[in-house]
Amino acid sequence: MTFVRVCGLGELEEDTPKRVELDGTPVSVVRTEGEVFAINDICSHANVSLSEGEVDDCHIECWLHGSRFDLRSGKPDALPATRPVPVYPVKIEGDDVLVSVTQES
Repeated sequence: MTFVRVCGLGELEEDTPKRVELDGTPVSVVRTEGEVFAINDICSHANVSLSEGEVDDCHIECWLHGSRFDLRSGKPDALPATRPVPVYPVKIEGDDVLVSVTQES
């Protein structure tokens, strides 16, 4: 697994998603409830950016139709979305937030 620095920890505002792109993959990085999560930034229902939505209770809500995704698993818990979105491993090294979107072969 290859981890890439996406930002400094201090650059992440609590409950405010930050969109980054890693190897052509749009990712929403979120600091909430004392943890940092990385989730694919595209809603599985409507192909819109999740980073434009709101974060609450370790979930991110799609601004277009209200689907909510668990930041830990990517699973939807509110319709209309029924398919999960990918989540990615995050490491904190000092003040650096690192994310991996690569899979080991």
